[in-house]
Amino acid sequence: MSPFRATAPLTKEWEHFEFTVADGVATVTFDRPEKLNALTFDVYADLRDLIIELPQHEDVRVLVITGRGRGFCSGGDVEEIIGELQKFETAELLEFTRMTGAVVKALRECPLPVIAAVNGVAAGAGSVIALASDFRLLAESAKFAFLFTKVGLAGADMGSAYLLPRLVGLGRATELLILGDKVSASRAAEIGLASQVVSDEELPATAAALARRLADGPALAYATTKVLLTRELDMDLGSAIELEAITQALLMTAKDHKEFYAAWTAGREPRWTGR
Repeated sequence: MSPFRATAPLTKEWEHFEFTVADGVATVTFDRPEKLNALTFDVYADLRDLIIELPQHEDVRVLVITGRGRGFCSGGDVEEIIGELQKFETAELLEFTRMTGAVVKALRECPLPVIAAVNGVAAGAGSVIALASDFRLLAESAKFAFLFTKVGLAGADMGSAYLLPRLVGLGRATELLILGDKVSASRAAEIGLASQVVSDEELPATAAALARRLADGPALAYATTKVLLTRELDMDLGSAIELEAITQALLMTAKDHKEFYAAWTAGREPRWTGR
């Protein structure tokens, strides 16, 4: 056990979505299928707190996010969030929008690989949660919709105007965020928004296979790669090269790198420990 862990127990059960851990793979399943897994205030808050806490779980190496039923996540619940927001003062509204943004910030800063298994519509905040994940596996029936402007709000929400242009380019991001039209799975794959598109039936197994590969791999190498990808987005080339040089030198002292050489010398597969 890490000597840097606090005495407070880690949370194993979450009330507002299903959370499971098995063989190094944590899975969050949005569980309001009757509303296409629309988000509530409580879901936002719990998801933020879980993602921040998750790296402290020594038995977790990868996170999968998916939805139950026909939808991945249809965004904020119109009645339980948008209706309630009409009653809020400006300071309360800012507290809410900062909380939603904190979910995306936590996803990007979490050192664990995150897989979004998009099993249906990913709209509004649901589309940004998938966008902020490291891998987006889409079922053929899946659709994206950055529909913030369709409810009279800025298309730039929860970091979407930062992340999306870096993924699909400024021109396509402008189209998606301003018009808010639905994007089919095939179109998402064409523009680079989807990592992979599979049949609806194959999605769970495809997500499980990728999660297994990541959970069984060199966790420290994966974590540092993700951290550097995030940190270098706004660096100049010289700073990025220096940061990578320092990081790589440190990882050359890690047990996993030494294990690779020992395995290569012995003609066997490496036994990664994430150390």
